Amino acid sequence: QVQLQESGPGLVKPSQTLSLTCTVSGGSITTNYYFWNWLRQPPGKGLEWIGYIAYSGNTYYSPSLKSRTSISRDTSKNQFTLQLSSVTPEDTAVYYCARAPLPPDIDVVPTQYDYWGQGTQVTVSS
Repeated sequence: QVQLQESGPGLVKPSQTLSLTCTVSGGSITTNYYFWNWLRQPPGKGLEWIGYIAYSGNTYYSPSLKSRTSISRDTSKNQFTLQLSSVTPEDTAVYYCARAPLPPDIDVVPTQYDYWGQGTQVTVSS
């Protein structure tokens, strides 16, 4: 059974960089052919896909967030990390990590993901 767990600060100041880590257990993030994703859900809105890091280490980001997003991994710890720079209050959301067996659509289709973390609230405020 694969499990994902998000961790990181719950409060970030405007203009700073948000950094979250997803720790994976029960499966390796280098196993063919899975895609390890970050998504978020702002209050009162739907899920938004942020980007993924593939089993190969390749990354792909949402065009709307690409200029501020970086996803990396630490294979020795079986973790992958999201960094979102220059945050504003509009980046306040519940952030999720999730696994997909195929490259997911930019418009989120929840059934394209087979395992999810529980989500972590991040608030951007001074």
